[in-house]
Amino acid sequence: MVWSRHSIPSWLSAAATRVDFEANPSKMLKDGNDGCSLEQHQHRSKPPLSDANLGFGGRVLSAAGAAVLSAILVNPLDVAKTRLQAQAAGVPYQGLCYPACSEANTILPNLQSSASSVRSNLGLEPVCRPECSQYKGTVDVFYKVIRQEGFLRLWRGTNASLALAVPTVGIYLPCYDIFRNLMEDFTTQNAPNLTPYVPLVAGSVARSLACLTCYPIELARTRMQAFIETQIGVKPPGVFKTLLGVVDPAKSTNFLQNLQSYRILWTGLGAQLARDVPFSAICWSTLEPIRRRFLDMVGDKASLPIIFGANFSAGFAAGTLAAAFTCPLDVARTRRQIEKDPSRAVKMTTRSTLVEIWRDGGMKGLFTGIGPRVGRAGPSVGIVVSFYEVVKYALHHHTHLNQ
Repeated sequence: MVWSRHSIPSWLSAAATRVDFEANPSKMLKDGNDGCSLEQHQHRSKPPLSDANLGFGGRVLSAAGAAVLSAILVNPLDVAKTRLQAQAAGVPYQGLCYPACSEANTILPNLQSSASSVRSNLGLEPVCRPECSQYKGTVDVFYKVIRQEGFLRLWRGTNASLALAVPTVGIYLPCYDIFRNLMEDFTTQNAPNLTPYVPLVAGSVARSLACLTCYPIELARTRMQAFIETQIGVKPPGVFKTLLGVVDPAKSTNFLQNLQSYRILWTGLGAQLARDVPFSAICWSTLEPIRRRFLDMVGDKASLPIIFGANFSAGFAAGTLAAAFTCPLDVARTRRQIEKDPSRAVKMTTRSTLVEIWRDGGMKGLFTGIGPRVGRAGPSVGIVVSFYEVVKYALHHHTHLNQ
């Protein structure tokens, strides 16, 4: 049996149908072999309600629900990735030992030779063996965070993730849909050969817009996940206090200088864009062909489970690939965001940061945290895209039934 692209559900593949029909309508009529008239095929090629005519509010609602679900599920992997990258950048994770470690060091005081250990044995500061303050991998981060800080610390920064995810994804996915539809309409009529590159450009532009809008919250999340509160019983600072801590060191008595100092909240924006724009370009240019191929296999039999499965599988594959390729840029972004010296933070560039990472750790340093990053990105993209498309599908059918 021969499948034609117009057999894909139109609400997910209107662009592909328009390209085929407008490029060669007679061939499409012949290949379809279904006896439809030219007017019927023109009707099929029009963007359907759920994809093209769904309002911006409906798209934002779909994206926000996907963002909340993804942020909660994958936050522990985000914490592990950030801790490993911050450790490689020189952030010390000391001062928190679980009870068994402290007891072992107290029983064997003769093994402690440093001045710090002597003070610890006298009760002036806690004892902690070197391996207790070093993370060896993703699983080790989970284990030590739970033992030293508590299980809920794996969700450190979730409030920032939620505050970031809803507006970011609420801007990102709807804008991607809108830009993609507009660009596909333009390229179909004027430059059909450029149509395959539309997802790459639309994803890059939409992601850049989202990053510029919500970057300070992204900065706060990274710092909340990277730094730990060493004072027992003290609640770690939230998003607002974290951002105040970023701005305060740069403040002066001059009002105009204080206004200019707030630009430090966008420190590392270049690195963020350098990571997210290629990520989006790789992700969408990989996701769209895979998703359409899956849907092409089922034809008109698409249902909610099939739509969810096709989008999750395509998103998982695309997110994994994009995360692996952009890991060095993610390491550079983290290093720039956790820099505490305001004067140095302003002078750092993405290129100089990558050179510094290469000098300190070589290839291994550039791919620090790749395990949790890939483990986070694949499911996250799969969840966001599949949930987004399923909600769009449900809203489309709800609107269609009420008409």
